[in-house]
Amino acid sequence: MKVIQCNATTNDANSYLINDSILIDTGLNGERLAREIESHIDLNKLELIILTHCHYDHTAAVPLLVELSGAKVGIHRADETMLADDTGSVSTFFGQKAPAIEPDILYEDGDMIKLDEIQALQVIHTPGHTPGGICLYEPFSKSLFSGDTVFSSGGFGRTDFEGGSARQLTESIEKLAEIDVETLYPGHGPVVKSDANRQIQLSMRASRTIW
Repeated sequence: MKVIQCNATTNDANSYLINDSILIDTGLNGERLAREIESHIDLNKLELIILTHCHYDHTAAVPLLVELSGAKVGIHRADETMLADDTGSVSTFFGQKAPAIEPDILYEDGDMIKLDEIQALQVIHTPGHTPGGICLYEPFSKSLFSGDTVFSSGGFGRTDFEGGSARQLTESIEKLAEIDVETLYPGHGPVVKSDANRQIQLSMRASRTIW
């Protein structure tokens, strides 16, 4: 699996270009992200944008990227209605209106997104940060794209926005702790390139202190 981290600005959510055709999350600045992606591939090769959740800092650039590439957009079913809601998408937190996004694919827990003849991304429903938050696990490489569920150094997503739940987030992290993860690609902060299981265990213990 080929993974390229793309960040439009240093304050943006992390975006990951997978096998030159799938993008996980988009960050805030569509024009800058499009230029970054174009330094690696022709935008017409982008086939799918997967959103780990509905928050504005992960979705704002979607409309422009769809316009430029024609890519389809997927998100978990439980976050669909919050995409276009100013409060649910936390767009108001950034002083903006929710982006106009109509997803083409609504994921459920356990869905598989094929990458090639061997590898696929498994959708893991991880509510808590948002009702429809997901992580994406590639078992062959033991890679986990964790959105805002867990970060490096024991970090985890906040639960004080609409639809957040500290208890659900802890239960979601407990689910991740059962998976063999070597590399962690979080929604913010640095990539954990080895022994990511330890980082997830730290996040699990820390999350248990908030409810």
